[in-house]
Amino acid sequence: MTTTAQEVQTTQVYQVFIKASPEQVWDGITRPEYIDRYYHGCRLEAPLEAGGRWVGRSPDLAKVWIDSEILEFDPPRRLSHGWRALYDDELALEGESRVTWEIEPQDDGTCLLTVVHDRLEHAPKTAAGVAGAGWMHVLSGLKTLLETGTPLFDYSKTEEAE
Repeated sequence: MTTTAQEVQTTQVYQVFIKASPEQVWDGITRPEYIDRYYHGCRLEAPLEAGGRWVGRSPDLAKVWIDSEILEFDPPRRLSHGWRALYDDELALEGESRVTWEIEPQDDGTCLLTVVHDRLEHAPKTAAGVAGAGWMHVLSGLKTLLETGTPLFDYSKTEEAE
């Protein structure tokens, strides 16, 4: 079966091994005190929970960057939520896509974290923006934070933090 460029763009899959327990990875992807240290400085209004919403704000709290429904909440294995990039007026006009985080413990004490960003058919600019380095920036930051306790990036010194 041949994969077309359209399929690659509308369903994106990223994987990373993290030396952490499933519970630590789960906390890393659902708790505000972790997310604001690796996710472009995004500030969650509250921890993510079943039946709730993923509401994230800019570092100065002035602008809502994301506000989407949590679709699936199965600690510490699987989290799925809607995605619409509200941090950019043009991207905010696109249709909502979906992000699913899957945590698989390994026999060696690591976890394989798989992020699937799909339903991007009506969000081509979002698809292009998060492709490759976009999600890998987030996942690299999460991995470093969980393994070392220190953020990979300093968002206080970037445009994203303004």
